[in-house]
Amino acid sequence: MREAGSLCLALLFPAVLALDFGYHHSEALGAFLQEVHQRHPSITALRSVGRSVAVHVFGKVPSDNLKNYMVIGIVNKYKTSSGIFKTVGRELLLHLIDFLVTNDKSDPVVTKLIDSTRIHIMPSMNPDGFEATTEPDCFYSEGRFNKNGKDLNRNFPDVFSSNNVTIQPETQAVINWIKDESFVLSANLHGGALVASYTFDNGNPAIGSLEDYSRSPDDDVFIHLAKIYSSNHASMYKGNQCENKPVFPHGITNGYAWYQLQGGMQDYNYIWGQCFEITLELSCCKYPPASQLHAFWNDNKAALIEYIKQVHLGIKGQVLDRNGQPMPNVIVEAKGREHICPYRTNQYGEYYLLLLPGSYVINATVPGSGSILKTLAVTNGPENFQALKYDFTFPEVSVTARDAACPTKPLYQHFESFSAAVKPTLHFLALMIVLYTVFK
Repeated sequence: MREAGSLCLALLFPAVLALDFGYHHSEALGAFLQEVHQRHPSITALRSVGRSVAVHVFGKVPSDNLKNYMVIGIVNKYKTSSGIFKTVGRELLLHLIDFLVTNDKSDPVVTKLIDSTRIHIMPSMNPDGFEATTEPDCFYSEGRFNKNGKDLNRNFPDVFSSNNVTIQPETQAVINWIKDESFVLSANLHGGALVASYTFDNGNPAIGSLEDYSRSPDDDVFIHLAKIYSSNHASMYKGNQCENKPVFPHGITNGYAWYQLQGGMQDYNYIWGQCFEITLELSCCKYPPASQLHAFWNDNKAALIEYIKQVHLGIKGQVLDRNGQPMPNVIVEAKGREHICPYRTNQYGEYYLLLLPGSYVINATVPGSGSILKTLAVTNGPENFQALKYDFTFPEVSVTARDAACPTKPLYQHFESFSAAVKPTLHFLALMIVLYTVFK
């Protein structure tokens, strides 16, 4: 497996040269990101992801044949990962970049994180929305919408119901980015509440959503991820910090249990990106005064670092053929955790399964050519910045890559129950769990 010893900053847009605790618009943000890369060229990269409606440039980090990735926050919006953003999350991600690059080789935790994890950071998915709002407002912000007046966090394909919307340029850029990278873990940052929300945001009777909870096959992992953030945050874990908001036990919530949302990025990543993503609502005020930003950074710094470390949960490895060549599109899964859109190896034959410590039967399947079962004991990988590594080899098989993309349509729409929904997958015996973050 390829080693990744670089921290890649997938930068999206606004910042400033000497990073102060203020709001940074396009010119300042661009200058800051350029300065970061110029000063730290060995551990950073700056690339373009695409353009917004108003032709602001997004940024991304290329694969460069590196093995470990980590994608953190791409949006600051309100509730789920919508892609609009304009508030606290944007500034926190700029300070996260600054903190990582300035503490490399001096802070042992940061150094280990950079040496073991590929990190992508997109400070804003909706630069046009950010530029549209100039006055702080706790309850409403025009920054929620892009230049076309669309909420990007309602703009993604939905796995439960048809989302009849026109895909916006910003949304399509992020979809393409997700397809290009093997993300394993991610988070999107919003404002308007103080809670860590996890998938699913939408639902139907097929997965028991009638009980006001839309449960994914990896519900235990999502609860763990949400609690990791809330428990390391200065006050999110209390669950009652915002007036006129529900009380969130432990500072976390299932997205659907909070309110139903169609077309969100969080669910899209989990189903079609093979990436575990949660939504972080980081401020009761949607657009608080700049004077409060330093306090927000202090409240979130430890939680951000601990969350990134979780990319090392579970198991990772490669699937190889009889000639020792990587096999793409092989289904790899933990039995009992089948996904409606099977998780598969990437172009390098790599798989990633985010799993809590315990014993699991891992099933690797080449459809039409057989399966390999292996029982593995998963330990607490984040403690050592290293997930359990196990490679599968198919001694009788030599397979070329073939397209195995899952259709972006409401896959759950016609299933009567979740068990029925996963039966077709069981015939192939494997799925894999990747997220908007990847290990090394």
